[in-house]
Amino acid sequence: MENIQDALGALFLITGIVLIVFIIVRYTYLLKKTLIEKGLQPFQSSSRIQYVDIGCILIGLGLGLIVSTIFTTMDLTEETADLLIWGTILIFGALGLFMAHWFRKKEGER
Repeated sequence: MENIQDALGALFLITGIVLIVFIIVRYTYLLKKTLIEKGLQPFQSSSRIQYVDIGCILIGLGLGLIVSTIFTTMDLTEETADLLIWGTILIFGALGLFMAHWFRKKEGER
């Protein structure tokens, strides 16, 4: 019974990821198609900005991992430690997203 639950969990996770990627790709395609039909130039994102975005997110996640090691040294229950560790990683990942957005906005002002 546990194997079936694990298999279903993996199936739902993979299905969710594929669905999210499909929605993003479809939205991007329709947006570019609409811009071309209206005679506007579709946006061209520079690869440098994409690398900065990825870098900021990875730096945020890395800092979250480093800061979350503090919770492993404390005498906490396993559930509390897990919650604090994952929360810290997600918070720093979100800060990385904000940094990436700030860099993108700053680059657009030039």
